[in-house]
Amino acid sequence: MHIMNQFAEKAENYLSGIHQHPVFPSVDSLKEMQKMNEPLQEDPVSPEEVLQILDEKGSPGTVKSTGGRYFGFVNGGSLPAAMMAKLLANVWDQNAGLYIMSPVAALLEEISSAWLLDIFGLPKQTAVGFVTGATMANFTALAAARHYLLQKAGWNVEARGLFHAPEITVITGNEVHVSILKALNLIGFGRERIIRVASDAQGRMIPGKVPATTGPTIICLQAGNVNSGACDPIEEICRNRKENVWVHVDGAFGLWAAASPRTKHLVKGIELADSLATDAHKWLNVPYDSGFVFVKDAQSLFSAVASSAAYLPEMSKRDPFQFVPEMSREARGIPVWAALKSLGKKGLAGLIEGSCRSARQFADGLSKAGYTILNEVVLNQVLVSFGDSETTLEVIKKIQEDGTCWCGGTVWQGRTAMRISISSWATTEQDVALSLEAILKSAHEVMNKKDEW
Repeated sequence: MHIMNQFAEKAENYLSGIHQHPVFPSVDSLKEMQKMNEPLQEDPVSPEEVLQILDEKGSPGTVKSTGGRYFGFVNGGSLPAAMMAKLLANVWDQNAGLYIMSPVAALLEEISSAWLLDIFGLPKQTAVGFVTGATMANFTALAAARHYLLQKAGWNVEARGLFHAPEITVITGNEVHVSILKALNLIGFGRERIIRVASDAQGRMIPGKVPATTGPTIICLQAGNVNSGACDPIEEICRNRKENVWVHVDGAFGLWAAASPRTKHLVKGIELADSLATDAHKWLNVPYDSGFVFVKDAQSLFSAVASSAAYLPEMSKRDPFQFVPEMSREARGIPVWAALKSLGKKGLAGLIEGSCRSARQFADGLSKAGYTILNEVVLNQVLVSFGDSETTLEVIKKIQEDGTCWCGGTVWQGRTAMRISISSWATTEQDVALSLEAILKSAHEVMNKKDEW
């Protein structure tokens, strides 16, 4: 068991020292990491030596996204209970495709599904699939939507495919996320034939601009714009839709607003949607990779993704693979169960509220320093401009090089901005204060340099 002790020691050293290193690896660390790029040797190497190499060369090359000062790409950290549960699940090495392959994996998915439906206020009969993330959740939900709408039109898409099938109209907002576009492309709907609806200044779809349709239609809404954090008016659009319309909500991070009494009004009406997608590795702070698909009409989901074969047992218990495209799969329900169990409803609400509070702290500090906040800070997203595009990009570069924190760039309604996304349970007021200090220092240095020119 020497390697287990070796692992525990290295893991402890990494986590305890996470704030002693730059959030993004240094140039020297990246050079050292490249030393692993060598021809495969002829002879075996002991597990202990493999772990030693990986720690010495690999650990310094990691992005410290599980700490409290990584604010890029809406990435969550890993809750201690969820991280340890995933490690234990890896030790168990379960194939979570079938109940008979892993009763514990199937049971914890079932329990977590019920907890999630309760948290989000979704109908109890809603089917829940545990997938890799929001992109696969969107794909799976749209496959269910395709089945449902074409079946109503008298077409069996699973048997006959899309050749000569009735046309399905797809409607999204102008601010649709790329994961929806990718899923639509994979599902066979393409990108160029999508009808895009105008959005307001915060990126919310304008209900009055949604066109009337007569045939089968999918409307893709958004809970949590990736830049502004704003949510489409889900309830209004759901209540005004026609009978032959499937409403899907892409809520990669924004859906978690439902977990807090202070923010749940932003996603009012999600229970009226036909399907929803979200990530667990974002705001639930579960290790990668982890996401959920919710489909109200369970039979449409089963028909779209379920499989059967002579060697597979008939489903008497909850077989996880019948809810998702994958067959052999990791036991994602185990760290999800651990995260929810460790937090409870109050802890989860506190996590969401803490991120939103940190976002406002950032926005207030940057605004007081004279910089422009481009969005209404309603959730965990902050967009800041430091002037023109060139200046803003220079500030972002300097912040990333500084290493105190990490923030990325974006373009919002034609303006270059720095995007700050707070999604980690580990982010404290001190982390925000230290990061604000570093951001303002970097911006000041860039401005002074410009003045010298």
